[in-house]
Amino acid sequence: MSEHLTLSGLCAIITSQLSIPALRDIWVVADLSDVRISGGHCYMELIEKNASSGQTTARMRGIIWAGTFARIHADFFTATGQQLTSGMKVLVRGSVSNHAAYGLSFVISAIDASFTLGEAERIRREILERLKREGALDLNRTIDWPAVPWRIAVISAKGAAGYGDFIHQLCNNASRLRFRPRLFEAVLQGDRTVPTVISALDTIAAEQEQWDCVVIIRGGGATSDLAAFDNYELALNVAQFPLPVIVGIGHERDVTVLDYVANMRVKTPTAAAEWLIGRGNDALSQLRTLADEISRNASEMLAGADKRLAYAESQLALAPQSALQHASTRLQRCTMNLVETGARRITPALERLKMTEASIPSILDTRLCRETERLNSRQGLLDALSPVATLKRGYTITRINGNAVTSASKLTSGTELQTIFADGSIKSVII
Repeated sequence: MSEHLTLSGLCAIITSQLSIPALRDIWVVADLSDVRISGGHCYMELIEKNASSGQTTARMRGIIWAGTFARIHADFFTATGQQLTSGMKVLVRGSVSNHAAYGLSFVISAIDASFTLGEAERIRREILERLKREGALDLNRTIDWPAVPWRIAVISAKGAAGYGDFIHQLCNNASRLRFRPRLFEAVLQGDRTVPTVISALDTIAAEQEQWDCVVIIRGGGATSDLAAFDNYELALNVAQFPLPVIVGIGHERDVTVLDYVANMRVKTPTAAAEWLIGRGNDALSQLRTLADEISRNASEMLAGADKRLAYAESQLALAPQSALQHASTRLQRCTMNLVETGARRITPALERLKMTEASIPSILDTRLCRETERLNSRQGLLDALSPVATLKRGYTITRINGNAVTSASKLTSGTELQTIFADGSIKSVII
C-alpha cells in the first residue's frame, strides 16, 4: 500500500501553507449570501458571479467573530444606514483560515462602507447634508395639502409608459373622482433631465394659483438612468417649491435625493395616482359622514317639530276658551284691586278734607289778624315819613313853578317863590 495522509494531516498542511503574507490581511470584493448571526458571530457565504450569466464562479465561507462584529456592524450601519444583508456587494478585509472541523473560511476584520455606498451614494449623502445645513431639506414637507388636490401639474416625458399608467389610474378611479391633470413635458433621462425639469417647475411656479400640487413621475429603468435625480440644483428647486411635490420615480428599490426632499415619496407613477385618489376618497368619506350627520340632525329636529305641532293642534280647540277664562279672571282681579285701592286712598283723603274744612275759619282769622297788624304797622311808618309830618316838625318846602327848590345857587333876583308850611303856604319874591 502506498503512503497516505490523514484528513487532519492534510488540513494541517493546508493551514501551514495559508500563513503566507499574500493570504493575510487582504482586501476582497464579493457579494454576500446566506448572512446570519449566531452567538454574536456573523456567518455568511462570500460569492462571485459572472457578470453576463449570473452564475456563481467562486464561493468561500466568511466569518466575523463576535469580538469584532459589534464594531464592524456599528461602523457600517452609521456610514450606510443599512444592515449587512444577503445580496449586498462589499469590500472586506481579512485573512484566509482553515479549520480541520469547519474547513476553509475567510475571517473578516474590516468592511469598507464607502465601497458599498458607492460613488453615487456618497454624492447623494453630500447633497442631503448640504441641503440640511442650508435649512432647505424639509421645506417642501412642511407645506399643508389641500383637502382634495384635484388640479395636478404633472412633470413627465410625453408618451412615457409611467405617465400613461398614472393618467389611466387617476382618471378611471372606482369612485369616479374627477381630477384635472396637465402635463409639463420634461426629459427624465440623461443630461437634459435637470434643466428640463427645473424649467417645468419654473413654468408651474409662474401660475401656481392654478394648481394644488406637482407630480414628478417616470417608470423604472436602470439605476444609472436615475443618476440625474441626485442633483443639488434640482433637489433645491423641489425643496423650495411653493406647492407640495409628489415624487414617483423608478421602483421601490430606487431611491434618489428627490425622495428625501419632496413632500410625498411613492414607489411608482401608479402609486402616485393611488395616493391622490386616496386623498379624494378620504374627503368624500368625510363629506358622507357630514351628510349623514346633517340628515340625522334634520330628522331629529323634524320629529321634535312634529311632536310640538301635534301638541299645539290638540290645544288649539281649548286655547281660546282658556284664554278668555284667564282674561276674565284677570279682569275680575283687577276690578277688585281697583275698588280696594280706591277705598284705601279715598277714605284718608276725605278725612283730611274734613279736617281741613274745619280748620279754615280759624286759619282765616289768624291770617286776617296778622295782615291787619302788618298794615297798621306800615300805616304808622308811612305817616311818620310823610311830607306832612315833616312840615309839622318845623320844616318847609320851597317851590318855583310847582317844582321843589333843592339848591340856592339856582335862585336869581326877582324870582317868585312859594313856601309851604304845615298849616298853609305863602308867596315871596327874591330881592
